[in-house]
Amino acid sequence: MSIQWFPGHMNKAKKEIKDLVKNIDVVIELLDARAPFSSCNPLLQNIIQYKKKIRLLNKADLADEKLTQKWINFFQKDSDSYAIAGNKDDLKQKNQLIKLAQSLSPNRTSFEKPLRVMITGIPNVGKSTLINKLIGKKSAKTGDIPAVTKANQCLVLTDSFLVYDTPGMMWQKIKYPQIGYNLAICNSIGRNACDEELLALYLITYLREHYIEPFVMRYKLNSHEILNMVEGEILQLVGKKRGCILSGGEIDIQKASEIIIQDFRHGKLGRVSLETPALWEKWIKSAKLHEEEAEDNND
Repeated sequence: MSIQWFPGHMNKAKKEIKDLVKNIDVVIELLDARAPFSSCNPLLQNIIQYKKKIRLLNKADLADEKLTQKWINFFQKDSDSYAIAGNKDDLKQKNQLIKLAQSLSPNRTSFEKPLRVMITGIPNVGKSTLINKLIGKKSAKTGDIPAVTKANQCLVLTDSFLVYDTPGMMWQKIKYPQIGYNLAICNSIGRNACDEELLALYLITYLREHYIEPFVMRYKLNSHEILNMVEGEILQLVGKKRGCILSGGEIDIQKASEIIIQDFRHGKLGRVSLETPALWEKWIKSAKLHEEEAEDNND
């Protein structure tokens, strides 16, 4: 299944961000540490490509720490950007971000020439929460659903430091199916564009391969047993273990799917990352191979 989600207001947001970025000195781009490549939107990259950037891998407290460091190393290869792990509980991170932004544009230090910093990223990645942390009060709307912010707004940190909040921007066309699944699992895609059962089956496949121990511990499963089961059977078993039973003894697959997805989102499956740089190399090569095969078949 290919997941696509680009609500109408994002076209307006795209135009507004293009107009705004011309006068921006530093961009803080938030990525989801659990899916950094999937959340690094190429539409935004085309808009901010020549700007100094700080890539903040947000929600790092939910992601695999070792893999987050690999992604930081991956993004640090870009000479125009810094990459750091975002931690909502780190009280020092506010000052770290402010100092880093100032170091990237050292000449913007006065009321006449203030430093202009734009916060951007995909929906529901934590932009408004970060802004509220920087400003020190609830200035931006927050919520656990995608696309809460729908317009740009300028906020004053100091007379010489301005912060611009922007709406979340999704991929205009999601090229790889893994991106759609990963973003939906991380709650960056509207629920009406997703099928929770398919998301749960995809997540089960990934967890069984990469994080089997925390997965079986969470649902009191037998690791050897589930290796010989198809994903649908494992989902049924999770539903049974969690009491998702309909009248007549049938398993409530919808409820079981929601439990697994919510457990991932809230960190109850441990610190899980959905992708690595090496996995993405493999997925991209596979996609290109399929494209070439399709072209050969059409000739």
